[in-house]
Amino acid sequence: MSTMAHPGPDRFLGVRISPLTRRRLHNFRANRRGFWSLWIFLGLFLFSLGAEFIANDKPVLIVYDGAVYTPIFKAYPETAFGGTFETEADYRDPFVAGMIEAHGWMIWPPVRYNHRTVAWDLPRPAPSPPGAGHWLGTDDQARDVAARLIYGFRISILFGLTLTLFSSVVGVTAGAVQGYFGGWIDLLFQRFMEVWSGLPVLFLLIILASVVEPNFWWLLGIMLMFSWMSLVGVVRAEFLRVRNFDYVRAARALGVSDFVIMFRHALPNAMVATLTFLPFVLSGSITTLTALDFIGFGLPPGSASLGELLAQGKANLQAPWLGLTGFFTIALMLSLLVFIGEAVRDAFDPRKLFAGAPPPEPTDETQTLDSKAAEGGSA
Repeated sequence: MSTMAHPGPDRFLGVRISPLTRRRLHNFRANRRGFWSLWIFLGLFLFSLGAEFIANDKPVLIVYDGAVYTPIFKAYPETAFGGTFETEADYRDPFVAGMIEAHGWMIWPPVRYNHRTVAWDLPRPAPSPPGAGHWLGTDDQARDVAARLIYGFRISILFGLTLTLFSSVVGVTAGAVQGYFGGWIDLLFQRFMEVWSGLPVLFLLIILASVVEPNFWWLLGIMLMFSWMSLVGVVRAEFLRVRNFDYVRAARALGVSDFVIMFRHALPNAMVATLTFLPFVLSGSITTLTALDFIGFGLPPGSASLGELLAQGKANLQAPWLGLTGFFTIALMLSLLVFIGEAVRDAFDPRKLFAGAPPPEPTDETQTLDSKAAEGGSA
């Protein structure tokens, strides 16, 4: 019997992890391109979550006559700062700004525009080129491109993550039911998916857009009706393979319910392939939303959208900063997601063993086989 010592479980963020998980983390970190892409993507995403503090037409903080005001979280009337109107104060108005600065001070975000703010003081007709006041220029409606880029990046990622989450839940459940029960359930489900996947999704969206005004949740529901099928085939194949394993048969013979067998014993085998596909499903969701916004059947008009930015670049060839900004942003975002997906694939691939990865711990069964083989060889 081998007496070679193997490294025990390590800790990750204070949690004990098994040697298999430690090996997967090592393989993920060994893919340097995917590892750094993950950190860059997380940094950009967290940066965009604070869009209201980075690009806004309202100050972050106002101190007026000793009182503290936070216009980002609450709307204040102009009368609160010595004005005459009961409506919300326009902090970009020189008159309102002068009253506030005469009795206090205010802190502005780095970009003094949000995604809907119209710049009325442009030195030339919109779209105007990049400059000191507008780092990436303005679009054809005199809105700041940098502000729309930050808000559009955030809504694209949030839409893609939400759609990926719901699609994964529905797709994994459907694939698990098909693969575990098989028979007529699997046959009918496959025929339904063949018919459902053949429907023209784009034409349906165009028809429905003429009846209902599209919004974030409406688009999410419509796209969810078709995007859940991307994971069904992978999960179904894993359940078809696992349902005949000895431990599944033993659990069924002991009277364990089908639900427990599916989601406690069989699902962990399918989650490896599912997690590998998730970054690619996310990139596909973002691409679909961008394409719908580009042709005008996506988010409502005026919403911050990368697809709408590309459409403006197409319509205004004399303003190349519009198309180039949208192109490089989408290219960077999708490239990062693809690199992350490749690193996840390497992490869960049992054939990948990078230098420095901990060897798998031998089980009692393998140790017994090794000792028997050694005895046979000495004989």
